[in-house]
Amino acid sequence: MNAILHGLDPRETATVLDGAELVDLAVRDRIYQPNERISEVFFPFDCVLSIVTRMRDGNAIEVGTVGREGCSAIPLLLGATTTANESYCQVGGTALKIGADVFQSLRANQKFGHLLDRYVQAYVNMLGQLAACNRLHNVYERCARWLLMTQDRVGTNEIGLTHEYLAMMLGTQRSGVTIAAGTLQQAGFIRYARGVITILDREGLEGASCECYEVAREQFGGLMRSTNTHF
Repeated sequence: MNAILHGLDPRETATVLDGAELVDLAVRDRIYQPNERISEVFFPFDCVLSIVTRMRDGNAIEVGTVGREGCSAIPLLLGATTTANESYCQVGGTALKIGADVFQSLRANQKFGHLLDRYVQAYVNMLGQLAACNRLHNVYERCARWLLMTQDRVGTNEIGLTHEYLAMMLGTQRSGVTIAAGTLQQAGFIRYARGVITILDREGLEGASCECYEVAREQFGGLMRSTNTHF
């Protein structure tokens, strides 16, 4: 279940769900495009959304992710209707979809608004932590951190992911990802074959990660590992 929606009482949940739609998102499904009006908001249950900045030369780098701890409405929550970034589904799964206009009207609910404000604060704090992480920690540590955060969000040991996507998410070359994933595999922490990463030893992977994984868990108050029950 999505942590924000899980924080509402039954009556408030019913209000939010009125007119909402449960959808299955596949990898690369569009969430929003640069400079286009955001028309829908997604609350992930067991999928992960990626926020990407694309450079003039066509290269892209991930600048944020959203899982079951939050929603795709960060630009709307900050008072905008568009954003310079793009967002798409990174790991497929289920999400609740709400029209942006409906979402804006629901924000008047005090409890819902409070949960959204808490999420934005945690998200902004996490962006700062990850900026430092990408500058100071090696790709091996960052790869372990990313895999742990993704496993928390999807609730499964298997994560469908290519080297190309992982390189974009970690802001590095594919060769660096190959070395990092190979090292984690040789240590027995993961198995990587045919675009699927299987986590075999979570405790070992936590030991390989940098401090930023624990910071992420603290920022979101453990919400990334909340119940996976759907409405």
